[in-house]
Formats: sequence, structure tokens, C-alpha cells
Amino acid sequence: MCSSKARYLIFFQYFGTKYSGVMKAPIHQNVLGVQNYLEDALRKLRPVNEIAVFISSRTDSGVHALQNSAHVEIQRKEGNMPFSEQVLVDALNYHLQSEPIRTYLYRFVTGVTHHSQIPVFERNLCWALPTQHFSTEAVQDAAQLLKGTHDFSTFRSLNSETPFRSPVKTLQEVTVAPVESSFSRHYCHQHMQYWELTFQSKSFLYKQVRRMTGALVAVGQGRLTPKQLQDLLDVRNSLAFPQNMIAPPDGLFLKEVKYENFRN
Repeated sequence: MCSSKARYLIFFQYFGTKYSGVMKAPIHQNVLGVQNYLEDALRKLRPVNEIAVFISSRTDSGVHALQNSAHVEIQRKEGNMPFSEQVLVDALNYHLQSEPIRTYLYRFVTGVTHHSQIPVFERNLCWALPTQHFSTEAVQDAAQLLKGTHDFSTFRSLNSETPFRSPVKTLQEVTVAPVESSFSRHYCHQHMQYWELTFQSKSFLYKQVRRMTGALVAVGQGRLTPKQLQDLLDVRNSLAFPQNMIAPPDGLFLKEVKYENFRN
């Protein structure tokens, strides 16, 4: 009995930010193409032939597609019938699940005149700010400028990965809220107010959260206006970000990595 081979026409969509384009990229490259992921997913079906996906329409790096198409031939082992359309769709959707959502939070405390005032068990776990005045309303308003899909070039630090990573990211959530420390109830610490900035996205650039935190804190302190924050975003130049405004690493925490439930 001969093994069965079938040709399939596949329709697919993608958010192009994380890809080098739709076409296959060399596997040593940090950012791959959509075709790389499609072929990897099809190989997980264990065909007997070498998988080659033929893309119908090329798109460049960062470009999205509401619908693109490709064809591929899949040959199964002897005695196995070709995959049905629904089985193939379900299998590809399963192996091409979207990236997990990452949530970072940054803790800082206001009302500290000297670092030594911070409770021992809070040291190196938050950013101590000497200011008494801090406007959460100003921060929330400024955060809306960062929320959504933008070129965050200004908000990344340069490193060896910079040439290979798209600066376009989607910030799904940015919030600031006062929180209690278990040590703030003590009389000698009651003048301190702890805060948490929360950022949610599928991926972040190098030091992006620390730069965004520094800028938003500066807005809350009145050292930076929302207009100046917008200008930093628009200039799209890492070197334009004031180096003395980057938040220190002490208060930064990866809160969770959340995987979405699979849906057909």
C-alpha cells in the first residue's frame, strides 16, 4: 500500500511585530519569519516527506496580515489517510498558540528623606524617592500615552540583540496603585507610601520597563510633563532618553507569566 500525500491550501493571520517578515529566516537569526513557525508546527505532525511551505504573498518585518495563504504537501506513513481539513486546522492552531502574557511590577516608596529610613526587610526591594508630592493622576494620564502598540526605541537600552529585535511592542496594561508594606504600619515608617507600577505585554525590550518606570515616576514628581513623555516616545532614539531617569533594578519584579487557554 502506498503512503498517502495531499496538498493543502492554508489561510493564516499573524501579528507581525515579533517576526522578521513572513518568509523563512536563517535559524541562527534571533528573529525568525512566520514560515519558520509554520514549518516547525507541520513537522510536529510527523510527515514522511520534508516539509516546505510555499507562501503566496511576502510581507516585511513588522507587517501584520489579516489573511495570508500558503500551500504545503504532507505525506503520511503508509496506511494512514490524509489529514482532514479540520484535523489540520486544529493541529496547527494548537502548535501555534500565542505567546504568554508577561506581567512586571515595579515597587517604589515616596516620603523617604534618606535611604537608611527604609525598613531593613524592604531594602533592595524598592526604589526610595525623597519626594513627598506624587501625583498618581498624572501618572495614570501619562501611562495612556505608552499603552497600545508603539515603536519603543527610546525606551530600550542598546545591546547585542538590538539589531535583531523589532522595537514595536504592544503594552496591554499600565497601572499605578498605592500598596501597603507590612512594615509601614510601624509608627516610625508611617510617613512612607509604597506604590506599584504594573506593566503587561507579550514581550519587552531590554530595560524597557525600567525606562518606562523612570519616565512615569518623573511625571508623578512633576519633573517631566506628559508632552515631554510623548516627545520621547516619538523621537524613537534610545540615546535621547535621559540616563539619570532610568529606574534602578531593585524594585523590578516579574510577577507572572500567564498562558492563554487554547481555543480553536
